Formats: sequence, structure tokens, C-alpha cells
Amino acid sequence: MANEERISWWRKHEGLLRKLFVLFLGQAVSLTMALMAFSSSYLADLGVDAPLTQSFFSYVSLAAVYGSIMLFRRKKLLVPWYYYIGLGFVDVQGNYLVNTAFQYSSITSVTLLDCFTIPWVIVLTWIFIGTRYSIWQYVGSAACILGLGLVFLSDAGIDDGSAGTKPLLGDVLVVAGTLFYAFSNVGEEYCVKKKDLVEVVTMLSTFGTLVSIIEMTRALKQSLFTILQIIGFVGYAVSSFLFYTLAPFMLKLSGATLFNLSTLTSDMWAVVIRIFFYHQTVDWLYYLSFAIVVVGLIIYSQTEKDPAPTTSIEDENHTNGDYQALPEEIPAPRDENVAA
Repeated sequence: MANEERISWWRKHEGLLRKLFVLFLGQAVSLTMALMAFSSSYLADLGVDAPLTQSFFSYVSLAAVYGSIMLFRRKKLLVPWYYYIGLGFVDVQGNYLVNTAFQYSSITSVTLLDCFTIPWVIVLTWIFIGTRYSIWQYVGSAACILGLGLVFLSDAGIDDGSAGTKPLLGDVLVVAGTLFYAFSNVGEEYCVKKKDLVEVVTMLSTFGTLVSIIEMTRALKQSLFTILQIIGFVGYAVSSFLFYTLAPFMLKLSGATLFNLSTLTSDMWAVVIRIFFYHQTVDWLYYLSFAIVVVGLIIYSQTEKDPAPTTSIEDENHTNGDYQALPEEIPAPRDENVAA
């Protein structure tokens, strides 16, 4: 009887629990983004100007882990490989531009201007995926951007050199990078909702590694690093690994727009880092901004339609009819199921 009551309670509150989980997952992704930003800012403070090298280590770790899973599955690709070349290219360019911006702007400015990904994503999902948004979703998006606009005003009023050496150049680089991020987010959203999450991360990281290697051979300026610099690279690799692991899962549950709205609170995490690591004061407008962003997220999540129910990765392996078995697996379906 108790089990039936628990099942009944779960079904009754399933929609609410799902939204709370998505919001929580969004803040976990937001924290990993803040750690990535901190690692990039820390490396810039140490005099390291190697944005492609930062991305290279994260792509390699992702390709090693998820590539091993793909090889164990022995499944053919569900999306043509050449599509992933484009996805990997835009992702590398986005990381390159944003990581370079830390050479010229502060951590709070860079994380703030990441919000420009949102209007790009809204336009791209409307054009390429056919997503339609309600008026309240626009209101929620506008509230988030307005809240971060207050952060910008607060940051602009600081004249102690903490804004960076060339803040305008850094701002332009971030805005340009957000366009590439938008293409990457929308492409990932389409793939993880239509195809397989592990395949997307594997192929994105694989081609991201190749693109990074090609560009590194032309742009690498430093070959030897100190212990502290290596720690910075490791921190970036670990945080980006977590980001690329969690981000596609959240895109599968929600969508690119709510994903980017949730990660706007990475500005607040950046503020915490700025206070406790850089020992810099934070204006009261930052806290007002956080409250407005939370309101915007609530408005958006309350009006967003629940996506189609999703299954775990392991369940998809057994039920997804789009998979094509390799030739040697055809006569032994039972072995195929075990391998999956």
C-alpha cells in the first residue's frame, strides 16, 4: 500500500519534480562554466596565452572516455560524420574567442557577455528547429538579460584596473564567441534529442581535438609551462569535461534556450570567485541582478512545454531502432544486446 501511495505521489508531482531537476541541473552546469572561466582567468593572470591548448586537453579527455564507450558499443553513427566536423569547428572557435577574451577582460565581464548567446539561440532554434516561443518566454528571457544588464552597469562603474587591459576588445571577442556557441548549442540540441547523447559527445570531442591540433600548429606560442600553469590547464580540463558531460543531458531534457538562461547565473558564481580568490569587492547591483535572473528563469520554466519523456542512455541502446548493427553482429543478436 505504501509503495502504491509513493507511486501515486510521484506521478502527481512528476511535472514539478522534473522542472526542479532541470533547474538544479542548469545550476550545476552554470557552476562548471564558472570554474572554466576561473581557470581561464587564472591562466591569463599567470601570463599564459594558449586558448587552443586549453580546449585541446578537454577535448582529448572527452574523446578518450566517451570514445571508449562508443568502441565498446560497436555501433554505426546515427548522424553523418561530416556533420560533426562543422559542430566541432564552431565549438572550437567559440572556445578560442572566449578564452582569448580573458587576456583583455575581467572574469565578471566575460561571464556577463555570455548572455548574448541567448538571442542567438532563440533566432537559430526558431529558424532551424522550428521552435516557437510564447510571449511569457520572451518576458522571462528579457528579465534575465535585464538582470545581467545591471551587472554590466555595476562593472562599468569600477575604475580600479580590474576590468582588464583592453576591455572593449575582450567584449567584442566574447560576443563573437557567443555566436559560435549558439550554433554549437543548437546543433547539440538537435542531435541529442533526435539521436544519441554519447555519440554526440564522442564525435564533437573527436573532431574538436582534430581542429584544435590543426590550429595549434599555427598558433602555439609556448611549449613549456610551470607547475601552476599546468594546474590551471588541469582545472580547465576537469571543469570542461563536466560541462560537456552535463550540457548535452540538460539540452535533451529542456532545450538550448532554457539551458543558456540557466547558465546566466554563472555570473553569480564568478562573483563568488572574485570575492574569495581575487579579494575584490562586489557592488550591490550584482545581488539585485541575481534576483531578477531567478525571476526570469521561473517565468520561462513555468511557460515552457515539457519535452517528450526521455529514457536513460542504457535504455536507448536496447530500444532505439535507428541503430545499425555492424556486419559481424547481425547473425548474433543476443551478443549485440549484451554488448549494448
